Amino acid sequence: MIESKLFCVLPDYVCTPDGMAVDKEGNLVLSCPNFAEDSMSGCVVKIDKQGNVKKWFDVPVHPETGVARNMGIAFDHDWNIYLCDNQGWCEKEEVLFKGRLLKVTVDDNGVISNTTVVANHMEHPNGIRIRGNYMYVTQSYLHPEKREDGKLVSCVYRFALDDHDIEVTNTLADENIIASFVTQNPDCQYGADGIVFDQEGNLFVGNFGDGAVYKITFNEDGSVKENKIFAQNPAELQSTDGMFFDEAGNLYVADFSANAIGKITPDGKVERIAQSPDCTGVDGGLDQPGEPIVWDGRIIASCFDLVTGPDKVNLKHEMPATLVEISLA
Repeated sequence: MIESKLFCVLPDYVCTPDGMAVDKEGNLVLSCPNFAEDSMSGCVVKIDKQGNVKKWFDVPVHPETGVARNMGIAFDHDWNIYLCDNQGWCEKEEVLFKGRLLKVTVDDNGVISNTTVVANHMEHPNGIRIRGNYMYVTQSYLHPEKREDGKLVSCVYRFALDDHDIEVTNTLADENIIASFVTQNPDCQYGADGIVFDQEGNLFVGNFGDGAVYKITFNEDGSVKENKIFAQNPAELQSTDGMFFDEAGNLYVADFSANAIGKITPDGKVERIAQSPDCTGVDGGLDQPGEPIVWDGRIIASCFDLVTGPDKVNLKHEMPATLVEISLA
């Protein structure tokens, strides 16, 4: 396996790093929901290729909760930023169903000129990708959806880039849902999470609890043609968090539960390429990776380092927060 190493230590105003994107100058942009500390709200930081970090802006807070909990992040063609504000991730009663999908217009100095709520009252918005004039968003829970077998339902929403103030019902009746999933694993009932497009415009979605990656293909009119499992191998990939393609069509997946990174080749073969025991991240270990991104000739992974449980390698949260890197050579 490839040994990961430390890319950068994050400032103390970041305690939980998550989603990533690349800005128009080629900087790495990191979304930080800061779940590990209730008093800390979410922010977005910029990181250059030498690992120098600076805060870009604090995410506009929810008017009722007083905090932002931004996870997935994406840019449109005009460099507006879209963020999944996952208020309900902690599952505290006072924040349930208050998730938002935000569109933020911000300049290079971090001055926000406009904030639009694209969708409101979401239960668990998580990952986001933009293609053409639409954004595609994973929602890891649809709690009101009850199945006779009790298994969890999750989904992918599609919104137009100019949509605003959509009231989500968190049921399969929402007209913006294009695909849904059922998580079969009884020991990890957590659904749609990582999301990414390949170069041909096919959409790939990770069903976290099952460690499965689905491939969604589309008809010419944009309707879904097929939604089926593309890759699954529990021995090599336990969970599927954030995902990213390289130029050769290999898909890199954050295996959040196993402290690992998986690689899926274009023919669907799954291989674990890096893994760490429980660690602090400062030693360069994969400290509960939440998302990988291929950037500047290497894989950068954010270390979420927060969730524990019988199926998780991670044992506790530690500061400082870190990003690690893995060679692609």
